[in-house]
Amino acid sequence: MSIDVIVVGLGFGADFAPIYQAHPDVGRVAVVDADPDRTAAVADRLGIADRFASLEEALAADGWDAVHLLTPVRFHAEQVQQVLRSGRHCASAVPMATTLDDLDALIAAQDESGRNYMMMETAVYSREFFHAKRLLDDGRLGRLSYFKGDHLQNLDGFPEYWRGYPPMHYVTHALSPALALADTRAESVRCLGSSRLTPEHVGVAGDGFGTEAGLFKLAGDEALVANVTMSFFQLGRSYLEGFSVYGDQGALEWPQLEGGPMKEFRMAPLTEARRGREVTAVDVEPSGAPELLPAAIRRFTSGGHGGSHPYLVHEFVSSIVEDRAPRVDARTAATWTAPGICAHQSALQGGAEVQVPDYGTR
Repeated sequence: MSIDVIVVGLGFGADFAPIYQAHPDVGRVAVVDADPDRTAAVADRLGIADRFASLEEALAADGWDAVHLLTPVRFHAEQVQQVLRSGRHCASAVPMATTLDDLDALIAAQDESGRNYMMMETAVYSREFFHAKRLLDDGRLGRLSYFKGDHLQNLDGFPEYWRGYPPMHYVTHALSPALALADTRAESVRCLGSSRLTPEHVGVAGDGFGTEAGLFKLAGDEALVANVTMSFFQLGRSYLEGFSVYGDQGALEWPQLEGGPMKEFRMAPLTEARRGREVTAVDVEPSGAPELLPAAIRRFTSGGHGGSHPYLVHEFVSSIVEDRAPRVDARTAATWTAPGICAHQSALQGGAEVQVPDYGTR
């Protein structure tokens, strides 16, 4: 079986179109962008004949099995529903949506359409996540005990629609690794805002904070916590986006500076020769898991977002070809997105505990 895919939004989408072209289970690839010059430039460079001026034009065309949306966040909820209502499968960049009502609407749209929806969460397909999962599965972390996530990024000069964007609404990159590794959901959150937005940073979301720091209580008997800091404005720090995971026998920490090696910690057994247990730290450069991919797209694992792009494409395409739910379907996507929405609510309430809805998946 071969499927035909439309890639919408060629800022980020220009990185994905060639992966679809190379995938052995993909036939035709079409591209869409609101900027006709960018559409022509990308299509000409990649030798793509099928081009559309808008999502609406693309959905009105006959054929085409799936759509991958890489459009601005404010369009995600409505555009995903448009695609599913057209009878196509839909992949979308994060976040799934920015309100709990829209999360419910997208779950309903997936259920009613009988088509696949996948949130293309890069963090859980990164080479760093694959390494953390191996450490957990091999027992080198021991029993999980704590998680930390950070996404610090200055959005000054970004397009106007990013102005005043609540940092926690984009929490999935920093939180989803913890939820995936622990195979659970966030049960509740207490979050505080830091650095109230100055007038030039306030956007359509209204008054808020440049930085939001949340403690997420994870469901289950293990009493696990994920500590996540998100910052988009008014923080004089270079870009940092990653996660750290701690167990009772070892840990894996994200580098303080992007591009540096991760640190893997290993705890030795307790001996009579010393108080406490010796801990060694080694630098690691995770290699990912290219063996999970078709040979034709393995070369794309050197790309951005931890080399995650080909894994995302392969999972989305495979879920359609194999007629199964994708790894990050609508309920899983809501499980990973809702905590950030609730965290921002908590910050606006001065750190009050906010319960996170249960979407019925782990």
